[in-house]
Order: sequence, then C-alpha cells, then structure tokens
Amino acid sequence: METLKRKAPDGLGAADNASPLKAPRADAAEPVACVHDVSYPEGYDASASASRVLAGGAEGSEPAKKFPFQLDPFQAEAIRCVDNGESVMVSAHTSAGKTVVALYAIAMSLRNQQRVIYTSPIKALSNQKYREFKEEFSDVGLMTGDVTIEPNASCLVMTTEIWRSMQYKGSEVMKEVAWVIFDEVHYMRDRERGVVWEESIVMAPKNSRFVFLSATVPNAKEFADWVAKACCETSLVHKQPCHIVYTDYRPTPLQHYVFPSGGDGLYLVVDEKAKFREDSFQKALNALVPASDSDKKKENGKWQKGIMAGKSSEESDIFKMVKMIIQRQYDPVILFSFSKRECEFLAMQCLFATETFSIGLNMPAKTVVFTNVRKFDGDRFRWLSSGEYIQMSGRAGRRGIDQRGICILMVDEKMEPSTAKMMLKGSADSLNSAKLFCSACSHTPTLLFISAFHLSYNMLLNQMRSEDGDPEKLLRYSFYQFQADRALPDLETGCFHLLHHCLLVHMDFYQNRNTGTQQQSPNHFMKLTIALHLNFVQKQIKELESDRNSMVIEEEESLKDYYDLLQQYKSLKKDVRDIVLSPKHVLPFLQPGRLVRLECVTDELTTFSLEENVTWGIIINFEKVKFHGEDRRPEDSDYTVDVLTRCSVSKDSSGKKAMKVVALKEPGEPVVVSLPLSQIDGLSSIRMYIPKDLLPVEGRENTLRKVEEVLSRFAKDGVPLLDPEEDMKVQSKSFRKATRRIEALESLFEKHDIRSSPHIQQKLKVLHAKQELSAKIKSIKKTVRSSTALAFNKDELKARKRVLRRLGYVTSDDVAELKGKVACEISSADELTLTELMFSGTLKDATVEQMVALLSCFVWQEKLQDAPKPREELDLLFYQLQETARRVANLQLECKIQIDVESFVNSFRPDIMEAVCSWARGSKFYQIMEMTQVFEGSLIRAIRRLEEVLQQLILASKSIGETELEAKLEEAVSKIKRDIVFAASLYL
Repeated sequence: METLKRKAPDGLGAADNASPLKAPRADAAEPVACVHDVSYPEGYDASASASRVLAGGAEGSEPAKKFPFQLDPFQAEAIRCVDNGESVMVSAHTSAGKTVVALYAIAMSLRNQQRVIYTSPIKALSNQKYREFKEEFSDVGLMTGDVTIEPNASCLVMTTEIWRSMQYKGSEVMKEVAWVIFDEVHYMRDRERGVVWEESIVMAPKNSRFVFLSATVPNAKEFADWVAKACCETSLVHKQPCHIVYTDYRPTPLQHYVFPSGGDGLYLVVDEKAKFREDSFQKALNALVPASDSDKKKENGKWQKGIMAGKSSEESDIFKMVKMIIQRQYDPVILFSFSKRECEFLAMQCLFATETFSIGLNMPAKTVVFTNVRKFDGDRFRWLSSGEYIQMSGRAGRRGIDQRGICILMVDEKMEPSTAKMMLKGSADSLNSAKLFCSACSHTPTLLFISAFHLSYNMLLNQMRSEDGDPEKLLRYSFYQFQADRALPDLETGCFHLLHHCLLVHMDFYQNRNTGTQQQSPNHFMKLTIALHLNFVQKQIKELESDRNSMVIEEEESLKDYYDLLQQYKSLKKDVRDIVLSPKHVLPFLQPGRLVRLECVTDELTTFSLEENVTWGIIINFEKVKFHGEDRRPEDSDYTVDVLTRCSVSKDSSGKKAMKVVALKEPGEPVVVSLPLSQIDGLSSIRMYIPKDLLPVEGRENTLRKVEEVLSRFAKDGVPLLDPEEDMKVQSKSFRKATRRIEALESLFEKHDIRSSPHIQQKLKVLHAKQELSAKIKSIKKTVRSSTALAFNKDELKARKRVLRRLGYVTSDDVAELKGKVACEISSADELTLTELMFSGTLKDATVEQMVALLSCFVWQEKLQDAPKPREELDLLFYQLQETARRVANLQLECKIQIDVESFVNSFRPDIMEAVCSWARGSKFYQIMEMTQVFEGSLIRAIRRLEEVLQQLILASKSIGETELEAKLEEAVSKIKRDIVFAASLYL
C-alpha cells in the first residue's frame, strides 16, 4: 500500500480555524500532536487526496456540526478526513473522545440526507449510544435483536451481528448506506465473534465509507492497508484510501499505585508523567505479607486472596482498600476482577466488574482497582498484559472533573520490576515505527490487531444463499488472508516482509540492562540471514527440479497409474487393519497361544508388491499402556502384545539391544517381544499350547518349530484367520466399504497391462523416488510461498461443503435446501446440531418447558463440578441431543473435518436444564437459584442467550412455513422473557 504520513499541522485546533471548533474546552491543555497516516489503493492519486484533507474538505463549506469546545488535534484531523468523504480509523485511548468523530459522521450523513449505520460489539453499548444519539439527533433507530425501535430511521444503531445479518439478507437499507461506523473495532481480535467484523467489512455496500473507532493498537496501519485493499478489490466504485489518526494522549493523566497484600498503604509506582518509580515499587514488594497456607483457598488452579479465604470483611484487603479510597475521596471507584466468583463474592457498595465492562461503556470513575495481577486466558494463568491494563485503566479519570485518574493494582505475589514496568507503562508504538509481537512472548505490550477469522457452516450457507455470495472471495479478501500474505516472503521478486508475527520485541531492540540504554538490535543480521536463506532455498528447489527431470522412466504414465492404485490399495488395507485390530474388537481375542500374523521390519521403507511381507508368532500376553494421570476407557486405551517370534538382535553404539521381527526361517533368535497393535497384521483362529516356562532358549525354539509345523500343514490354503464380521463382530460401514474397494482394486491389478512388465519392481522404485522429489519440492514451495493460495486450506472449504451436501443442506450445485435455510438463521448456537434436532421432530414432540430446557444446553458453556443429573424426562431429551451431536460430529470426521467427536458431544451440558425448565414454568428467580450452583449473572446471561436462540429459531421456522413450531417458539419466548432476567438495560 502507498502511504502518506504527517503530524497534525501547527495551530490545529485553534478557535479561529475553519474547522468545526469554536469555544475552547475548560480543561483544554496545550495541544498534543497526533499521527496521521494514509493507506492508498494501488494506482490511487495520493496528491489530490492529501491537498483536500489539508485544506479541510470542500472550500467554503460549513461544518456539519459545531462543537461547544475546542477539539483535540486527533479529533480535528479525523473530522477533516470524514469531511473529505474518505474512510478513517481513529486509534486512541479509552475516554479520549473518539465518539466526537462518530457524532460528526452522523451529523454529516443526516445533513446530506444519507443513511448511516453505527455498530458496536455488545447490546449494552448499543443501547447507551442510542440514547446519546437520540438526544443529539431525533432521526435515530435501534436494532439489537432484543429491541427494534424506528428501523427506518436515517441513523441506525445496532450490534455488529445484526448488521452482518442485514448484509446477508440483502436488506433495502444496504442500498442507502453512505457511512458505517464500527465502534470498538479492536474487538475483531475476539476468538469467537471477531470473524463477524471481517465479514461485515468485506461485504460492505459498494458506495459506503467507514469510521473505525479503536483502542490504541500498534498495527492499525496494517488494518488500514487491508481496508484499502479489500474495499478496492471487492467494490465497483472509485478506489478510496483509508486514513489512520493515532494518538496516545490521555486527556486526564493517570497515577498508578500498588497495594501489597496484607499491607496498609498505597505506593505510587508510575506518576502522571509516566515515570516508573522503582524504589517505591520495591518498598511495596517489601511490605507484601505472603499468605499462609491456612489463609489460602485454591480455586481453578489459582490461589485466592484473603477476601475469599474466610477472613471477616473488615480484615480483608478489599475492605481496607475501599475504606482508604473513600477516606481519601478517590471515589467513585470501579474494581476489576478476572473471576466471576470473586465478583459475586465481593459486590458490596462498589461496582465490581469483569473486564468485559471496559469495552466502550461510558461509565468513568475517578479510581480503578485491579484485584488481580494475573488472569486465566483459557489456556493458562498469566500476568495481565499492558494492552489489557490500558483498556481497563482508561476508565479512571473523568474529563473536566478530575485532575488525574487513580489506578490501583493489588499485588499478592512477588513480581519482577521489569514485569510491572511492562504492565503499567506499556504503550502502543507510533504508526511509523510499529513493532510487532509474537505469541511466544510472555508479555503482549498492546492490543494487536490479529485476525480471528474462521470458517463456519452458517457463513458458508449464507454465502451460498446470497445473490452475490462467494465463500472463496470472502476468504481471499479476509484480514486473515491479508496478514498471511504479508507474513511470508515473495520468492519471485525477492522482496519480503519481515515475519509480521514472528519477530520478537527483543529482535527489534536489544535492551542493555546495565546502562538502561537501547542499542541497535541484531535485526540487520536477521534480515541478511533471511535473505541468504531464501537465496539458498531457491537454489535448492532448482537443483531438486533438475534431479527430478533427469529421471526418465519407460511407460511412465501407465506405471504411475499402477503406482497410484498400489498406494490406494495399501492405504485401504491399513484402514481395514486399523478397524479390525482396534481395542474394541481385538481385545477378546488376544488369548495366550493364539497364532498372530506380524509385519516384518525391513530395511526398505516402501515395498511395491501386493504380497504382504509378514511372518508369524504366538501370543503370550497383552497389557494396557499406562499414561500418567490418565484414566481412559478400555476401548480408547493403547495396548502392547507380548509375542514369541523370531527377531534379529543387534546392539547400537551405546550397547543397547535392538530387535527387528524377521521371517521364521531367517537367521535370528526366538524372542518374546512387546509389539504395538499397529504391527499386528491379522489373528488366526488357531490356538496352540505354550509351555509355562519360556525362559530357556530351547523352550522358545521348540515352540517356534511347532508354529512352523502348523504353517506347513496349511501351506496350500493358508493359515485360517478370524473372520472380522462373523467371528469378531465388526459391524462398521467403513469396514465394509473399504473391503469392497479393496476387492475392486485387486480386480484392476489383475487386468493392468503394466503388471507383467519386466523389472516392474525396479521401475516402481525409481518412480517412487521421483514422486518423493516432487513432494519435497512442493513442500518447500508451500512452506515459503503458502500465501500464494488461500491461507485457509481449500480442502477444508471443500470438506465443509461436503458435510452440507451429505446432511441435505445444499444441493450438488450449492443451492440451499430447507435445512440450509434454517441453519442460515442460527448464529448463536451450533447450527448443524440444532437444525438436525429441529428436523428430527424433537422440538415438536417436547412440551414448551422441556424444549426450553433442552435448548439451554446449546448456550450453557461453563463447567460445573458435581452438577446434579436432570430428571428422567429431561435426561432422555439430553440423550437425544447427544446422539444427534455425535452423528453430526462423526459425519464431519468422515468428510475429513478435524474434530474431536467426544469433546464436541461433551460441549453440550445439561447443568441448567432443571433451572431453566422451572423458570419457564413460572418459578421465581430466587427459587431457581436454589436449584443450581451457578452464579446469578451467569444464569441470567444464559437465559438471555437462550432467548436469542429462540428468536433465531422463530425466523427459521417462518422461513420454511413451520407455523405450528413458530407459535410454540413464540410461546417459549413469552414464558422466559420476564422479571429480573430481562429487566431493562442499565443504559436504556
């Protein structure tokens, strides 16, 4: 992307400037410069745009909105971009005043009689912004799924999911949208929901412009480059740039304190000038009183403070903290905790909140307290990152009210000064020198824009149903693909972008610990090393291609056809063997004395004969392989089988014995060797007597002679084997399908012309070597240039389409069927399992209360220990859900989708079925809380999410004409949507 960078011009924001700045703010300090960067599509005339932006839009035009205060430089600069009709991303700290830019964009749209969309990640924020905008502009509507107010208004406030849904359905509103405002766009990083932002941006109306409001992020420029590229290549309108206006200025400076556990005071560790006071930090750590084992309580792998360890409230650190805050007049205060349990326990007369509260909600306080320095991120407990700290600490300090904001970090364990400094002082890098960070770093300094794009069936179905839908196009222009393209070098041009997500922070700058100065890193040498490596790889590829092309083989095409058939044959034989010899089927037949056919170990890695290289042995015993800390079911465990057979025995350089199974008539020793089930090729129906004492070599040798006698007796017809279906009761469809294909291949082998060709084995070996060279070349090219194709594996896209066809959701031409239309509407639950459940009649057959209880399993994700089992009628419904989920998962597995079947089935939990059923029957909230161990907030959230699912099912039923089910679902909504669970939002 071409770029233009500049700082805000001198004098920007003066009262006499011809921008919408009039009266100065009472709290206005000396203006702080911002950074303005621009991403241009290829071929765009940057000079014309730059002159227009610097001139402040159309000459002589009146601003769409005048503000009763002097704008900060970043606000004025961003407004100039909007005035010029070009997209802009505003990256600034929480409470810096980003909403001013959104207000201006709305005012300009309304003045020009255009429609504007404002989206946010959560309903509470949408509700709050609706109220603010409604007071400012009258022509404002709200659409959140729960509430729809004035849907035909010129300014529509909605959640990003609602906007995505409108785009897929081709709403008439789409044709009229001039501006789309994405608030809190850094939410695009969210693992589960972030993909919605990418879909919405790629599918945006062709004539629309964007305003992105974001927390400070170091790679905002990369995001803007993607927007300019994606919107340029997916739109039919003139190519448009995307501006980035960035500032790390805080209107209200912050002071950061540490409160050591067991202490009585606060220690200022970072002052309002961002100076880290290491001596004060050390004093705080020295005042830390380690909790004794008796005062600790372990929950979810984390030691809790005295606040939850049975201390009286007046002795707890939290009580002392709040008391001190009130005495020093530091209130109002917000206390952030990273545990729902802790929030529930601590709520007294302060606002206790999880970090979700920090997302955009306008409820600033004078003081913010962090009750923990560590958080669980889904994988492990780790230190709070500076990006997370910045987001939450931004709630401290009310502009125009407080001279400074107060941040207090409660510390209950020793931490290094460097860790504290990174957490408290970490700040986003300026856009012209943004450093990038790897997930391997122990500290993530800022909220990095990293794509969370992933394929889903709902996405594919909506793309297929949409008139202009194209799943591959969506993947191709996703931010995920864009980042993948940039992360890897381009071999043809020799230009490479230095590993966007792999260069660690210490590779950019090397910190001299003794002097505290920064020295130039070995980055230059890293670049040189990578360049040399790429040059070496190119030469290696050319050499390998030359070697491959020099291998000329007679009848190569026919030989390759035979080779491919042989590979298929061996693969199918392995599949059959894996099924038949799985613990589920083979364990009852591993009795001592049974003859067993074994794979011989040869020096050749690959053989090219239909004949199996096998030998025989006799089973002595078998045992389960034990893994530390695991207790698996017998059929899921691994086993080794002790077999008496002949082995060649050798010693390695360390003197350790190494044994290889060889044919009985080859030189070797009679040895009882432990083999994995994978080395067994078949089980005979013959069992022999084995002597009790096999320690003497003579006893083992005599036993093997008797085995040879049995083999000679059946030399003509072969040793009889156990029949998989009749004897071992293998009933797998996959087994029958594979055996039929093996029989078909054996028939093809008999008819194949090349089979009788002279020296066929030698020719196949040469061909195999050539194929391996080709595979190696392909692998190297793929590793270096994987970004030339979709970052998402096309095989996964094909596999997911295969699943949809097998389940009857789409036709062979990718046209949505009835099931597909239903699944298109379901985005708040697993669309396949829920659709299958709906079409099976389960929802129709159940009562309204039972149906609601069953659907709660789709929205409840927390794990409860020792949760009571639901009553019989509900347990039966839950069993039907599990069987449906297992069928859906197994089908995906058959279609080559990577999925853990049991984990998927176990993701549906019955923990709140009883409580939800009682709620639907009219019970009071306190009554259902007595029935379950869950927190009030968690249960309320689950029931509200359940209502979302019900609303989606209502739309799905309506779309296919299921009026009876539609009425039943509407009745379910009326039964659960009541009282405190659906009390009006705090912000509406």
